[in-house]
Amino acid sequence: MELDQLVAKAREAMQRAYAPYSGYRVGAALLAEDGTVHTGCNVENASYGLTVCAETAAVANAVVRGARRYRRLAIVTEGPKAVAPCGACRQVLHEFAPELLVVSESDAERREWGLPELLPAPFGKQLVSGIRP
Repeated sequence: MELDQLVAKAREAMQRAYAPYSGYRVGAALLAEDGTVHTGCNVENASYGLTVCAETAAVANAVVRGARRYRRLAIVTEGPKAVAPCGACRQVLHEFAPELLVVSESDAERREWGLPELLPAPFGKQLVSGIRP
């Protein structure tokens, strides 16, 4: 799948975001190793800690459908700046795709990062005793 197509799917997902408190809509599209695309959008809650980020929603959607290895993530937001995933989302993404390419697009710019650049010291399975590979 071409990068522009993945960004377009993230933009579609952004249109379905539920953001009545911040007004900041985010869409995500996750390209799995098998070529399938899994989307998510942010879902806010009056209790902000219960808000679900678009990136985490996309990962959950992928896992439900059986995809657990990913190649690329596209994030789309409105506004002048392309944004990277929050810290919690970076950790969730690392669980399944430590070398993931992250592409973010706003109204005015597009940026790309490798997940290792965004999360240089991840907490991983190797750090947790008793976890089986």
